[in-house]
Amino acid sequence: MDISASLLAGLLIALLAIFTVIRAVRIVPQARARNVERLGRYHKTLTPGLNLVIPYIDRVHPQIDLREQVVSFKPQPVITEDNLVVEIDTVLYFQVTDPRAAFYEIASFLQAVEQLTVTTLRNVVGSMDLEKTLTSRDTINSQLRGVLDEATGKWGLRVNRVEIKAIDPPQSIKEAMQKQMRAERDKRAAILGAEGQRQSQILTAEGDKQAAVLRAEGNRTAAILEAEGQSRAIDEVFQAIHRNDPDPKLLAYQYLQALPQLAQGQGNNFWVIPSEITTALQGVSKAFSESLPPSPATRAKPTADDAAAAKAADDTAEAAQAAAEAVADAAEADRRPRGL
Repeated sequence: MDISASLLAGLLIALLAIFTVIRAVRIVPQARARNVERLGRYHKTLTPGLNLVIPYIDRVHPQIDLREQVVSFKPQPVITEDNLVVEIDTVLYFQVTDPRAAFYEIASFLQAVEQLTVTTLRNVVGSMDLEKTLTSRDTINSQLRGVLDEATGKWGLRVNRVEIKAIDPPQSIKEAMQKQMRAERDKRAAILGAEGQRQSQILTAEGDKQAAVLRAEGNRTAAILEAEGQSRAIDEVFQAIHRNDPDPKLLAYQYLQALPQLAQGQGNNFWVIPSEITTALQGVSKAFSESLPPSPATRAKPTADDAAAAKAADDTAEAAQAAAEAVADAAEADRRPRGL
């Protein structure tokens, strides 16, 4: 009996020793920390690796994660400055920098951060209207981060970032915003269409203007060239006439050739013959009627051919005289009053 009692006692002592060694050795993972209390008071913080504590005297608290943590809070109703209720989702990025403060300065730092975020968010958004709230996310994020970082510093926390995940206005406001956006798009489309049409009309007008200018310049150049051509033609004719020195007989003959052309028109019921034409015709008649002065060559006895030529010349002179008289009578009749 004594042997069995001694063996049992030794076994119990061995088990107690093993249990004591196990409780004395604490292994802390990387990026973790554990606070140690000795006789109810804070003693130290266990760092990552192998740590020794006094069993039954030191109390080791649960691990505290030292890595950056992400917490997404549920949507919170917030009233804007224009009395509209919007629901805002926030995401918080924070990290425990002091395990002792995070454990002893506040009971639950996650709950405290959530409530502080909601309160700060309501204060910040409450000073903005809906439109500014929807377009000022960066401003809201920076203000939230400043307030939270200052307030959570004594808790051993560091707030790295605060992001607004979503801002949900009421359904009626969403419908109104959609109508407003649709109206804005229609307005921009109408403005762009009007601008395009105006630009098209401007370009068309400029094209027409340039075309008209080019046509006018072309017509002007053509008119100048035509006038220069006519001027050169008249000058050439005038120079040719003066170089050849025409006599009145030639001019009278040209008058006779131009007379039939004056009466060719269908609407010419009568035409006026200038007095210069009658004078010219008389000159022609006189020119044909005058004979050459006698010369030794012409004193010979005329032959049959000479007689025929003389007779033809006389007939031509008589015809010219008759034409001159007819023209003179027509001119005289034209100068008389119609009632006589």
